[in-house]
Amino acid sequence: MKKIIGSISFLSASLLFSAQSFASENQSCPETLNFKKEKLANEEIVDLCNAYKGKVVMVVNTASFCGFTKQYKSLESVYKKYKDDGFVVLGFPSNDFGEQEPGDESQIKAFCDRTYNIKFPMFEKTSVSKGTSDPMYKTLASLAGEYPSWNFHKYLLDRNGKLVASIQSATDPKRPEVIKQIESLL
Repeated sequence: MKKIIGSISFLSASLLFSAQSFASENQSCPETLNFKKEKLANEEIVDLCNAYKGKVVMVVNTASFCGFTKQYKSLESVYKKYKDDGFVVLGFPSNDFGEQEPGDESQIKAFCDRTYNIKFPMFEKTSVSKGTSDPMYKTLASLAGEYPSWNFHKYLLDRNGKLVASIQSATDPKRPEVIKQIESLL
């Protein structure tokens, strides 16, 4: 039911439609955004639906000590370029792979601020692996047909909260095929 183009999986419209139809019949918020999350190193709780419904959303599990950590720079660049058009990156630090995010939330926030000047929203440290995943990641993985297998896996949602792509860790968010997909959703 999914079509793989390079390292990006574009999901079948019929599969997504049925999953999203079920969600919209039962609630006004899409199931992909029907979560409340704590901001990174901050006790403020964000209702993802109220904050991001109507935007194109890229959800990414991050890590400070990974070979892909340099993607923070690309994520921030894409966010900065398209945020005024309704695009947002949501970062979720995770220590699930290679113990590459061992710090506490204050340390992670300091690293993101100091090293990459991250302005896109970052949230609480989150488990994303199959079997131990946070409910939000369980929902995304169920819709995508895959859990993250490493740090910096990206899920792309359209303005209705529908999952439209699952992007592998090695794929930089500034790659032309990713930018083309984001622009098509804006």
